Amino acid sequence: MAKVVYTADAPAAIGPYSQALVAGNIVFTSGQIPINPATGNVEAEGIEAQTEQVMKNLGAVLAEAGSSYEKAVKTTCFLADMGDFAAFNEVYAKYFTGKPARSCVAVKTLPKNVLVEVEVIAEI
Repeated sequence: MAKVVYTADAPAAIGPYSQALVAGNIVFTSGQIPINPATGNVEAEGIEAQTEQVMKNLGAVLAEAGSSYEKAVKTTCFLADMGDFAAFNEVYAKYFTGKPARSCVAVKTLPKNVLVEVEVIAEI
């Protein structure tokens, strides 16, 4: 049975889902958007600042699950505008130095009209 992961250091789920689930030795995170967990608001502006907040949120969830960026095996990235791809990659590359497998797609709209959302599958 999967174990639910929760940390106050990342935003609480804004729907009927968990921040992450651990199944065996794998953690599956839900997509993280740039909500500041201290305020519950999207405060970051621009793709770079929003991506930094997303990475902080993912880092907190991964740590709570007993994992880290270095143990990531797959990410899925959602951008509101593919024109932000290069700037997004600059921030992303600072965190995912192991270069996990990745999909990156542009979507019509993200929750709260943010610019970026990222989910991760990682080993524990």
